[in-house]
Amino acid sequence: MSQHSADPAPSPALSSTTALATVAGHRDWWRDAVIYQVYPRSFADSDGDGMGDLEGVRSRLPYLRDLGVDAVWLSPFYSSPQADAGYDVADYRAVDPMFGNLLDADALIRDAHALGLRIIVDLVPNHSSDQHEWFKRALADGPGSPLRERYHFRPGKGPAGELPPNDWESIFGGPAWTRVTEPDGTPGEWYLHLFAPEQPDFNWDHPAVGDEFRSILRFWLDMGVDGFRIDVAHGMVKAAGLPDIGGHDQVKLLGNDVMPFFDQDGVHEIYRAWRLILDEYAGNAMGPEGPSSQGRGRETGGRIFVAEAWTPTIERTANYVRPDELHQAFNFQYLSTHWDAAELRSVVDRTLDAMRPVGAPATWVLSNHDVTRHATRFANEAGLGTQIRSAGNRELGLRRARAATLLMLALPGSAYIYQGEELGLPDVVDLPDEVRQDPAYFRGAGQDGFRDGCRVPIPWTREGSSYGFGSGGSWLPQPEGWGDLSVEAQTGDPDSTLELYRTALAVRREQPDLGAGDAVEWLKAPEGVLAFRRGGFVCVANTTSETVRIPAYGRVLVASGEVTIASAEDEAKVAGDTTVWWAAG
Repeated sequence: MSQHSADPAPSPALSSTTALATVAGHRDWWRDAVIYQVYPRSFADSDGDGMGDLEGVRSRLPYLRDLGVDAVWLSPFYSSPQADAGYDVADYRAVDPMFGNLLDADALIRDAHALGLRIIVDLVPNHSSDQHEWFKRALADGPGSPLRERYHFRPGKGPAGELPPNDWESIFGGPAWTRVTEPDGTPGEWYLHLFAPEQPDFNWDHPAVGDEFRSILRFWLDMGVDGFRIDVAHGMVKAAGLPDIGGHDQVKLLGNDVMPFFDQDGVHEIYRAWRLILDEYAGNAMGPEGPSSQGRGRETGGRIFVAEAWTPTIERTANYVRPDELHQAFNFQYLSTHWDAAELRSVVDRTLDAMRPVGAPATWVLSNHDVTRHATRFANEAGLGTQIRSAGNRELGLRRARAATLLMLALPGSAYIYQGEELGLPDVVDLPDEVRQDPAYFRGAGQDGFRDGCRVPIPWTREGSSYGFGSGGSWLPQPEGWGDLSVEAQTGDPDSTLELYRTALAVRREQPDLGAGDAVEWLKAPEGVLAFRRGGFVCVANTTSETVRIPAYGRVLVASGEVTIASAEDEAKVAGDTTVWWAAG
């Protein structure tokens, strides 16, 4: 049978689960939102310079509306020397000229709202660029400067201060400290940078830092943004005294232990103060009438915070989304789970159990700008991590990726889509070394440094300069055959991954038992198969390579692969690596 439903059910009334998230007539839209991540430099180029920009994003907003997402999250577009693709911010209130200007940002926000899309922007509070005015003045003023207190400057160890102040290592490899040359030309103090040397860490114990970021929040809220994704939300606060860790290969410990520079309890005081500001802007940025009256997920609601918080456990992640702190936190434990039924069920249960006590929605994500695309991760054997250089079995990877997407979109809570995954794009694993731009690649340790593979500009057309990305090539080379995966090539093809996403997102909006919620009812299923019920909806995911027989739960809504219903219609055959959605009878 066809993988997509030809006759989706009519749009129903709000479910009881959704009603629980409704307060005084306003839904918490973010509890079941599907949020699409745009990496601006790789999405669409309006001026032909090979680099994506805000006007390019603006021109493609109708595509995102038609895809069926609720909000767009934009990776950084602030003024920056681009030492780490914009995550080194020189001016938090300015747009980098490569992306446009503030008028372009304003026009993008207004157009998005007119189309019923919300806009979430990145905020980078752990560190600035070394070209930030504060840091430049701190260097120029020399030791004892009050501006140095806004960062972590320390004298070195050793007879001449020649050794770093402690043994902390950069996430990008090498020491987390760089020694400066003082204005008189002598070797001087060291400053802390948990990432690249061009990204000095702020000292959040200094009141001026908190004052500045509260002002930055208000600036963008007044511009009309609907929320912030907080980069390195688990950072900012460092343990008192900056104690040694006592070992090397510290990056391998991340996500397993609480480090003295990550996931310190003090970050929660910062977020409680920020939440007070956001609550002042509780009205919908799109106006009193809301963005749209068409279907669920587009009613009026407030502004939100989303945490990028790598923590040792899901339970610690839940601390970030307590009622007086942030609204959502990325579920990296889910992203890191391979295509295995038992492992997936375990992480789903632990996620829902952790979020339920704090009243926060679970989030589900499979890809982003920092990890190998899941169509490539699932093409390889388990245990290789989230950055992989092997293309693996492309056909297998795509089949699993499609199935994983349907599973993700069926789970209770909010889902994130990374640009291009709706096209089934693989990671570009064979980029020549000379074109790579990931700063971690050049540091010889730390992160693997192969994030460029998921950042290659996406294809819009079968042919043309950069496959429709822009008229002047692309900042990272696109592989041959990229046009066969383009939006143009896949639109209207019922077997394409793009049409699978469009159908699934439409059905998700129409089904009353999908979206918000905090529980699933697991059903008996063969080994290697996940099956759960949510009201009148059933999802079955076959993570094995073999066809399995299961009960025919009702009418097939969407399937990522082949599903055959027996003539008696009481049994179904589900192909290997396939997920199917049912409207239960």
